[in-house]
Amino acid sequence: MRKLYIVGVIMICSLMVKNAYPQVKLAQTGFQFLSVGADARACGMGEAFTTVEGQASALFYNPAGIARLGSSIDIATNYTKWIADITHYSLSFAFKPKAGKYGVFGISVLSVDYGEIQGTMVWPNPEGYIETEVFRPAAYAIGVGYARALTDKFVVGGQIKHTAQSLGKSVIPDEGVKKNIASTFAYDFGTIYRTGFKSLSFGMCVRNFSPEVKFEEEGFQLPLTFKIGISMDLLDIFMSDHKGHSLLVAIDAAHPRAYREYINMGMEYKFMNMLALRVGYVTSQDEYGLTAGFGVHQFGVSIDYAYTPFGVFGNVHRLTLHILR
Repeated sequence: MRKLYIVGVIMICSLMVKNAYPQVKLAQTGFQFLSVGADARACGMGEAFTTVEGQASALFYNPAGIARLGSSIDIATNYTKWIADITHYSLSFAFKPKAGKYGVFGISVLSVDYGEIQGTMVWPNPEGYIETEVFRPAAYAIGVGYARALTDKFVVGGQIKHTAQSLGKSVIPDEGVKKNIASTFAYDFGTIYRTGFKSLSFGMCVRNFSPEVKFEEEGFQLPLTFKIGISMDLLDIFMSDHKGHSLLVAIDAAHPRAYREYINMGMEYKFMNMLALRVGYVTSQDEYGLTAGFGVHQFGVSIDYAYTPFGVFGNVHRLTLHILR
């Protein structure tokens, strides 16, 4: 296992070097809504979340992260005001029966509201078209996950999810009306390894592994992404007793199918386990890079907010409600 994670560290360094000389890989996948961050805490940290454990929203990043759930029941719901007036909603639920004796089970739900679009069709008039009905494109993903701690240091987890996207209807001459809907099953799986040195952890995950999907004739892949991550509470090094305070630093190296490699970097400072301040950065992005956020936790309830300046598209806002029981 140690050799495996030494290889992982070497791969992180390799991706960092490769990031300086990136390959341009664009428009090779569909269902891009699966790549949008679904948790304000994670997004405030630049989505460097591969090795962050203990909450249900880890299902959207590395399903192994729910193996060490901090409570018997964990529920998180998120609202994202995305670019181009698109809205994302997500819900994650994790349950630890018998104090984790049988592992941890999870459910994740993601839906996207693209708003209303005026339909048109080709027509032999001066304009060249006529208007048809107003339609509402939509997308969703529903997943079931499971994770378990195999030892006190090593955890594994996986998730299977059904995902679909609807792009309205088309009127085809001599064929009638066709509904443009595509769907498939996708798989996520990952691991997290606690090294035993302070709070240092390594992790790996693969997200959106699936067969090819197609609406009509041309097929496409889902946004398959491989990540390797490392994280540590830096106060473990500088302070012998820092009860109630933490300074979590996390770094992920990502290898996506449809984009050049990039690095996620994030930091979170917690004060008295009540107030959290976060900042992050994502390399190699065209319209965004810096992220920030904060969270408030009290009486088993957390409210997290994340802010991402998104260049010409304006600002992206995320709000997450997190309940522990």
